[in-house]
Amino acid sequence: MKSNIYTIIIVCVITIITSCKQDEKVGPLPYYGEKTVVNGDSIHYQIPEFKFFDQDSNAVTSKDMDKYIYVTDFFFTTCPSICPVVKKQMLRIYDKYKDNPKFKLVSHTLDPKRDTAEKLKKYAEKLNVSTDKWIFLTGDKDSLIDMSANYFISAYEDEDAPGGIDHSGLVVLVDTNRNVRASAQGTDPDDITELLSDIDRLLKEYETQ
Repeated sequence: MKSNIYTIIIVCVITIITSCKQDEKVGPLPYYGEKTVVNGDSIHYQIPEFKFFDQDSNAVTSKDMDKYIYVTDFFFTTCPSICPVVKKQMLRIYDKYKDNPKFKLVSHTLDPKRDTAEKLKKYAEKLNVSTDKWIFLTGDKDSLIDMSANYFISAYEDEDAPGGIDHSGLVVLVDTNRNVRASAQGTDPDDITELLSDIDRLLKEYETQ
């Protein structure tokens, strides 16, 4: 039953992503998700507020991210399948924007039992990245899996999947209002190249504000 629900979610996500990808590559980036009407005003979909813990065991909340544009993904350090491929592409993003003070990367573990803060810190050291720029988050497992859906990323426990967790390699671009503005398959270098252009476009939006 759970796998059927996630299949429906994935189909919906693909539909959303495909429609967004068809937007012209000029002007502001599109917004993912449905609008809601509040007091007569249309509000773009926002990532819900959150609180997790980083590689130094410090609490990180949605408010801490409000000053930044960020790219996020979901992974686990013992993942034997797509995670190393996705992290290689995340490193491309890191290398391009590591000196930009308006930008961060955020990776959420899907296996908090094994991915303790200490282990995530060692993982970041192995990648040779600054955790001021690239944050690694852990917390309650159910909360992390639920949060992945809020980013339009599929993730769920499956004993038949490599590592016991079935998840997509999607990486998502979020603006300072917690609006989802772009995405890419982290297993596809060409898709990440397009995402780099999308990040540039979003940064330009804030330069003109």
